[in-house]
This record gives sequence, C-alpha cells and structure tokens, in this order.
Amino acid sequence: MHRSLVAVAISLALGGIAQAAPADAGTTPHPPLVRATTQLPRTVVPSHYAIEVTPHADRLAFDGKVKIDLEVLVPTDRIVLQALGMTFANSTLAAAGGTPMPARVSLDEAAQTATFAFAAPLAPGRYVLSTDYAGTINTQANGLFALDYPTAAGKKRALYTQFENSDARRFVPSWDEPNYKATFDLAVNAPAGDMVVSNMPVASTGAGPGGLRRTVFKTSPRMSTYLLFLGVGDFERATLAGDNGTEIGVIAQRGKVGQARYALDASRDVLREYNDYFGVPYPLPKLDNIAAPGRSQFFSAMENWGAIFTFEYSLLLDPATSNVSDEQRVFTTAAHEIAHQWFGNLVTMAWWDDLWLNEGFATWMEGRTTRKLHPEWDQDHVDAAYTSRGPMVRDAYATTHPVVQHVETVEQASQAFDGITYGKGSAVINMLEDYVGADAWRAGVRSYIAKRAYGNALTDDLWAEVDRAAPGRQFTQVAHDFTLQPGVPLIKASATCSNGRTTVALEQGEFTVDRPDKTPLRWRVPVAVRGGDGTVAKVLVDGKASVELPGCAPVLVNDGQKGYFRTLYAPAQFKALGDGFAGLPVVDQLGLMLDASALAAVGLQPESDMLDLTTKVPLDGSPNLWQLVAGTLGGIDDLYQGNARQPAFRAYARTRLSPKFEQLGWESRAGDSATTKQLRTSLIGILSTLGDDKVVAEARRRFAAFEADPASLPADLRRTVLGIVARNADAATWDRLHALARKETTSLLRDQYYGLLASAKDPALAQRALEMALTDEPGATNAADMIARVADEHPEMAFAFAVAHRAQVDQLVDSTSRARYYPGLAAGSVDPAMVGKIRSFAEAHIAPTSRRDTETVAAGIETRIKLRAKRFPQVDAWLQRQGR
Repeated sequence: MHRSLVAVAISLALGGIAQAAPADAGTTPHPPLVRATTQLPRTVVPSHYAIEVTPHADRLAFDGKVKIDLEVLVPTDRIVLQALGMTFANSTLAAAGGTPMPARVSLDEAAQTATFAFAAPLAPGRYVLSTDYAGTINTQANGLFALDYPTAAGKKRALYTQFENSDARRFVPSWDEPNYKATFDLAVNAPAGDMVVSNMPVASTGAGPGGLRRTVFKTSPRMSTYLLFLGVGDFERATLAGDNGTEIGVIAQRGKVGQARYALDASRDVLREYNDYFGVPYPLPKLDNIAAPGRSQFFSAMENWGAIFTFEYSLLLDPATSNVSDEQRVFTTAAHEIAHQWFGNLVTMAWWDDLWLNEGFATWMEGRTTRKLHPEWDQDHVDAAYTSRGPMVRDAYATTHPVVQHVETVEQASQAFDGITYGKGSAVINMLEDYVGADAWRAGVRSYIAKRAYGNALTDDLWAEVDRAAPGRQFTQVAHDFTLQPGVPLIKASATCSNGRTTVALEQGEFTVDRPDKTPLRWRVPVAVRGGDGTVAKVLVDGKASVELPGCAPVLVNDGQKGYFRTLYAPAQFKALGDGFAGLPVVDQLGLMLDASALAAVGLQPESDMLDLTTKVPLDGSPNLWQLVAGTLGGIDDLYQGNARQPAFRAYARTRLSPKFEQLGWESRAGDSATTKQLRTSLIGILSTLGDDKVVAEARRRFAAFEADPASLPADLRRTVLGIVARNADAATWDRLHALARKETTSLLRDQYYGLLASAKDPALAQRALEMALTDEPGATNAADMIARVADEHPEMAFAFAVAHRAQVDQLVDSTSRARYYPGLAAGSVDPAMVGKIRSFAEAHIAPTSRRDTETVAAGIETRIKLRAKRFPQVDAWLQRQGR
C-alpha cells in the first residue's frame, strides 16, 4: 500500500513459528497455525474460496454466495471465521460425497466474526462450507465501495474493493488474516455494459441472473484475503506485452485511459527490473493498474495481486495540467506497488507485527528503482539524505515505536501504516544494504523470496538469509538493534591530528526531541567516515570506536548519508566542515545542514550553525540546496508567527531567496532539470507566504488570464498559481474558484478545485469550506480532505468543527482512519489548550489501544511550544547580526 506513513519479546513470541514449505500457486499446504498470531480459533483452515457476487450499485448493497473448501484439524462443533456487516441464509457444511448439514449462524459484530454451529461435533477432515449472504457497498474505501464521479454526460458510479488490512470480511465471510492463505475463484454478475476486473484474467462470460452478465475469472494463486480485488464500472483498458508473457494493463474511466499511458510504460520498465532483481519471475499472467476517482485519508494505492488499485491523482497524467512532480508520483507509486507483488503478495508477513516487511521494503525498492531508471530526477544523488532523515522526525519522540511492532487489534493494524513502518523501514534497509554490500543483500533477498514463495514469513527469516550471504558481519545483531527498539542513534564525533594523521573518536548516544535526560539506548551503528583526501573508513560503533585517516583536513561522518543516525560534531570539527562546505558533495552538504537544524532545535547545537550554513549556498548552488534553504527559512517564519519581529524576518528571507527566483524566472526554460522546475515552484510558493506582494500580484494576474484561456497557464505553474490565489482569496475570488469547481466535469481537476477552496487564510472562507464539506457537493471522498486542508491554516477551527459534527464526519472518513484523522487535524496547532481537547476527545471516542496518534500529536504540540520559546531568542539574535 502506498501512502499522502515492539520489543524483543514480540520477536520471541513469534520467533518459533513453523514455516510452510514453498508451494506452487495451485497447492494448499497448511499454514503454520500452531504458534502464529491469530484472532480466530485454531481448529479450521481454508484452502479455496469459490465466490459469486451480485452488486446492486444503485442501492449500495450486494448479494453473495461462497463455497469454502476447508479442513477441520481437531474435533469441533463450530466454525468461526471473520465477517462484518453481513446477513446469512442457506448455510450448510458437507464432507466430500456427504449430505449437507445445516449450520446455525450467529454474529459478533464487536469481534467481527460469524460462527457456524452444528448439531454434532465435526470429525477432523475436509469439508465444504456453503452460504448465501448479503452485505453493504460503502462510500469510503472499506470492503466493496462506490465512487461517484462527474463526466460530460452526467454523474457515474464505479465499484472497487479495498481489503487491507482487515476489510475482506466486509466482502466475503473468510479467514481474513494474512497467515490464512488460499486460492480464489470469483464470479461477478454485473450490467453488460460494465467492465469487470479482478486479480486474474477472465475465464468466461455468459448470461447471469436478471439480465446481468456473469463474468468468471481464472483461479488465483494461493494468497491472503486482503489481496483479493474486484472493480466494476464504465472502464477502458490499454495493454502492452511485458517480459515472460505477462500482459501489462491500465484501466481507467472511459475516455481517460490515454492519460494512463505513462503509468503503463512505467509498469513495464519496473516489472522488467524486478524480474531481474528478485530472481523469481512475476508469476501471474497479467498485471493491471486500475485508476479510480476520489481519494482516501488512508492510502493512495493498493497492491492487490495482479490488479493494483490507484487513485487517479497517482496514476493519470494530463499534459495540460500535470507537471514533473506528478510524473514522479506516478512512477514511484507504480514502483512501490509492483515491489509488493513479491514482498507482500508472493511472500507475506505472518502477522501485522511484521508489516514493515511489506511496506518498508516496497518503499526502499521504490527509491532504489526510481534512482536507477530515472537518474535525471536526482542528479546530485541526494535521496539518501532524505531517506535517512525523514523518519527521524517522528522517531525522536517518546511516542515512536519499533519497526517490528506488536499488533493485537484491527485498529492497531491500521495504525501500523505510518512513517516508521514505511520511512524508517526503508532507511534501515538502505543502511543495511550499504553495510553488507549490494550483491550480498540481493543474494539474501533472492533466497528469502525463493524459499518462502506462496507462504508467510517473519522478519528474522529475511535476516537469516542475508546473514548467510554476508557471514561474519554481526548482521542480525545490527538489524535487531534498528528494528526491535525505537529511536535515533546520535554519533558524537571529535578529531585530533598528530604526525599527519587524524584520529576520529566516535561515541554513540541517542537523539531525542522530548526526553533530554533519557538514558540512551544502545545500537551497533555502521558508520562511514571520510577524510579530506577522500579516504573512507568504515567502523561498527558499539558504544565507542575510533578510526584513523591520513592528513589533517576536516573529516565527515556518515559519508554518503546512508547511516540512520544524527551526527553531533565537536565545535571545532563543525567549524572546519563549515569552512570547507563548498567542497563537500551535495548529499553531504544536505546531511550536515539537516543534522545541524535538528540538533539546534533541541539545544544540542547553536541555531547560528545551521543559519550560517544557509548563507554559504551560492547563487549557482544545487537546486537541492536551495530547496533546503527555502524550506528552512519558511520553517523559521512559522517560529515568528504572532511576533512583532516577523516582518523583519520576512524581509530578510525575501532578500535571501528573491535573487535565486529572479535567476530562474516564472517560465520553464529548455534544459531545466526536474529539480530546477521543482525549485521554481517552491520559491514562488514560499515567497508568496513570506509576503512578497509582487509574486502574489503576478499569480493573480496569471489566474485572471487562466479564467479567460486555461491554456495560458503552463502545467508546471498551474497548481502553484491556483494555490497562491486560493490561499490569499477574498470572497469574490473564492466564489470564482467555486464556480470553476462546480462546472468541472473531469474528476481529477474537480477534486483539485475543492481542495483549493479549503486552503484560504481568511477564517470566514475557511468556515464556508468546512460547511460545504458536509454537503453532497464535493463528493463523499473529497469532504474529509477539505476539512484536513482547512486544518493546514486553521487547525483549531477544523478540529472543533469536526468534533462538533462527528456523526457526519465519521461517514466521510475510512473507518480504519478515524483514530488518526481527528487528532491529526490539530497537529499544526501551537495552542496549549489543544492538547487537553485532543486527549479528551480520545478518551471519549478512541479505544485505549488505538491512541498512539493522539499521543503523537499531543507530544508534538507540547514540544513545539516548548522548543519555540527556547529557539526564538537565538534565531532573533542571529537575525539582528544580519542587520535586520
């Protein structure tokens, strides 16, 4: 799934799990249930589902029939499986060649189970459970759901499914847990004019009940329930031939499939790369990517095996409105979801504790593959700096969690899809691959995939294979340090030079934002140190270590920035690196700046260290450096909010950024790199936020021209210009944007307009957007996003509104996202009173086991307020030294 993000005892609790033997797609070995985590009795296992569904899209309901081949392992008088929001009829159980016996069905909505009870105990053996059932078509992405969208011919409705993590039970009664793998046959009765798509190719079509057409799909490979997919609608499909005979397809609403051509080509290229990397060819006959209008608060795409689901904004490209960032999003989303076809689909984590095996690895493969196939997007090779630093923002708080985390409930499983699982998982893999070498890492991954194909696995199964490929490196111990405990290591570095050689002393501590007196955890940290002559020494820091390098030039810790740690240099070493800043590779310049900023924020370094570095970036410096300079100054502007000195700071920031923007200009030029194009739009946006009247006026002028002729606004500037106009809108301008939204018949652009309406600084206009979100106008999946966008400017207002209208807002948010959605609205607040309000809401409406996001947001607000008070005097003193 693509996303907009535990202790050793847990590993031990699952570590003894037996592994199923590798299986071909058609075999059904027993899953390793003896010690695997499950919320169901361990008495029965499924092997095959034969499902027939008849959706009634007009009344948001469906009918179903299922026959489940299963094996009773021990005598029992009942079969318990997962089901939610269903009614049942005609339920029977039969042994092979036996007489069907009736089942009495009872439901437990709280436990999300259905129990099929029998008059006498069942002997161990094979049976077929048959039942008719009925369920609900939802309006958010849970189970089988409907999405309405505008077209030139009027509103249309399409149906899709979303089952991860635990919503297949809304579609079919099932053992809806990753460890219970089975094969699936699916038949669908739908209107003859609709296209029906699932994981496998169509086997046959024919007459169905009530004048419908019956579509039957080929049998799936053995897989987990959350990977099953169904889509029904007025679609078109385009295909091309991939390697090994795989048919690669894209599916979109009628008239839009041409906008998926880029995604189609990207899928072909990515699939070829993965076939080679994993050493196991993609095993299904086809791989479709299905575009859907709307959005979710939870995800942007889902890796259903052979039938990837992707919201249109991450799959379609309109040449008139899409820019290079859109291209990158489409490519990286495809790279992420296709990686799941191996990591997640072919080999699946045994339980949600090891979700990172799916998401962290897919995130890492996404980055690796993008760098390889599109090197022009990262010409300075800076991705490593952001891969490693991004998750540290969350990981440095007390509310963080280990990469491998304990999951007990459905809600906790949903919360596990976060920045630690995705971002830190990817960063740790990046570091571990660098530690053992790319060849050894890939050899371990290939062995892991081959041995556990069509089965389930634990994190330690992957570590065992890499350890075998790279013996003698303490690999598993290092991997455990970074995945079984939370937090960010801090490497303190000092250097002395004698007789022409530099000795670097390294000491490991812990970087924390909100626990300054915390006793550091202990990690074995792989560290690469580069000397002034380019010599690189690598060492495993276990508490303390030292390295020697030739010469007396400044040394850089974390060469290439792949290590997952912050670096705190002794003042003399930091000054030396600052003096030689221009000579560092761009990735290391970024790493130095990112660490200095984070360390200054918590008082471990002077604020002036980072701010001085921003002055060292020359006008012709890397666009990546200028992006960081602009982002840093924009962040400091937030620090000055409400302070009388803010105009002075903004004047300085504009003086610093304007020359670079004047160099770039408003219009793209031939030969502009992707990073240059992105820097241009970033500078326009930040300068407008900093009160640059000329930039705002020019954006308004271009918007007026756009209203007369949409082609007058280049795709590269469209979203930026409209965003500035919307943010600074008065009532008349807001009404003009509203009119554009109402008349737009392209779902992707219509969604963008309603998002713009929610971005106004004017509180009265923000209130209008909130009220609009509760109407039918923006659409069921845009409404929650509008409230969240209002929260970007007005967090207190948005949170209060959502809480006051909770019954309505609940219907606008995926059920699995509510525990994070409401507290998330307040995340940008600096009002101390919000902490109590968030916690009071959680106590009333969020289960105690599902309050991690509540505590994360609360801690963020409290810490931001505290650090703001400490940081401001230093920043203001530096600003005054600049003559402001």
